Amino acid sequence: MAAKLSISCGHYSDKGLKEDNQDACGVLVPDEPLLTTKGLACIIADGVSSSAGGRAASASCVQGFLADYYSTPETWTCKTAGQRILGALNRWLHGQGHQAYGSDHGMITTLSALVIKSATAYLFHVGDTRIYRLRDQELECLTRDHQSWAAGEKTLLCRAMGADVNVEIDYRNLPVEVGDVFLLSTDGVHGFVTQSDLCDLLVEYAQQPERCARKIVTRALERGSGDNVTCLVLRIEQLPQQDINDLYRQLTELPFPPALSAGMILDGYKILREVHASKRTQIYAALDTETETRVILKTPSVNYEDDAAYIDRFMHEEWAGRRINSPHVLRVLEPTRRRQFLYYVTEYVEGQTLRQWMNDYPLAALPDVRNIVEQLAAGLRAFHRMEMIHQDLKPENILIDKHGTVKIIDFGSTRIAGIEEIGKPWQRHNLLGTANYTAPEYLQGQIGTHRSDIYALGVIAYEMLCGHMPYDKDLTERNINRIQYISARSYNEQFPVWVDGALAKAVHKNPARRYAELSEFIYDLKHPNPEFLKETHQPLLERNPLAFWKGLALLLLVINILLLALLGRG
Repeated sequence: MAAKLSISCGHYSDKGLKEDNQDACGVLVPDEPLLTTKGLACIIADGVSSSAGGRAASASCVQGFLADYYSTPETWTCKTAGQRILGALNRWLHGQGHQAYGSDHGMITTLSALVIKSATAYLFHVGDTRIYRLRDQELECLTRDHQSWAAGEKTLLCRAMGADVNVEIDYRNLPVEVGDVFLLSTDGVHGFVTQSDLCDLLVEYAQQPERCARKIVTRALERGSGDNVTCLVLRIEQLPQQDINDLYRQLTELPFPPALSAGMILDGYKILREVHASKRTQIYAALDTETETRVILKTPSVNYEDDAAYIDRFMHEEWAGRRINSPHVLRVLEPTRRRQFLYYVTEYVEGQTLRQWMNDYPLAALPDVRNIVEQLAAGLRAFHRMEMIHQDLKPENILIDKHGTVKIIDFGSTRIAGIEEIGKPWQRHNLLGTANYTAPEYLQGQIGTHRSDIYALGVIAYEMLCGHMPYDKDLTERNINRIQYISARSYNEQFPVWVDGALAKAVHKNPARRYAELSEFIYDLKHPNPEFLKETHQPLLERNPLAFWKGLALLLLVINILLLALLGRG
């Protein structure tokens, strides 16, 4: 049985000498599958006593973070989820403080949050609460107090939740080990208990987190703390086991389907015909015998029956598809019956691939290309909002139905940021897509971004308009620096120079000089960008190198003929 993430945890809080307790803390260990995909979370907050709603602010942050973190998409990274939640909480505190207390500083709190996912700790921090880590009997403070010194050696809080509309959140991540002990504390604790004493207490009571938390709070009060005193102690007891044999057994709970043919019934799906087959997968048109609706079945290839990494990726195709909701992305259907084999089901789309459409309509009209590209951009946005990158956009992976709706299909190469944070005992090979549509950064060993998908979209737009690829040679790792962009105007001089400029920017070899947003590319395909109009007078060598060299060769030929004629007269 593979080991799961496991902790022991304890916390304790006391109002101390104050009338009420403005501190708050909490920890949440979810059930599977969230424990794997999102991890466990704990947080501590210290309401600022000078604000009227400090107690409400700290409680709202703790409750809000623990609830909202697990409501964010599982595809998001911890960093994205944490920062977006805390940013929203901060704006809410600032607005509520002004509304309830008539002040911009009505609800202010400091906080420190810790998420443990797989074998990594993710830290979020604002203010003067702290996170410590004890490892090998050495205690290290992992956060930095956001304080400034005033006259008389008095410290002032210079950053807190709710103090302004925007807040800068410190973030870091670091690997964790079994036996690591994390301490989250408010300044009523670490302001009065030395780091050496904290270390001694954590070492002595590391196996008893609840007792340890009480001992630390008691020590702070004994040392004269006049503030609320709160701490949370968390010990890593077990990390997810990276054992390929155990994981393989989990992945192969469902066997691969047998060879399918028309007329066969699999779990209530009647096979109508084979649509496509490759070395990696088979795709069948089928009929759901319960609902009498047509569907598509995708099954894994028996060639990879003993390949755990392949099975893992195949399962994540379905996992990813079920988390995207867009009319321009193929819909993966929720299973309604218990499956006996490994496969997944998608909606049936009656239409043709973009490749087939391009064969029917070579050198498509600009309005038609704009329409298709705009729909593709809408589909890609659905991926990017979920922190996914498709990574294999090409005409063969795009369907156009009988109503003209464009849909992106095939999630086999999709990179999911949140899943990348989960450790696996095999190397994840991000498939690099297909030649000619693969962004140059992949060929250079770099990790793709949403700009890599924009590159593929630009290539497709260029191909629809020109019937050719945008570069004079196929991209390879060796020739990336030598290949040249071919102006779309070289195939049609009537082509608008500003549209050519938009295409050139979308497929730029350097991702930093590519479009940062899909919306910018779509806008520039419809509206003349003044920057591209300025480039109408750029040198012919840069604008159309093929025409330049042809012209130069012709000129040299004419000169040689004239020279020969002059020599003949002499």
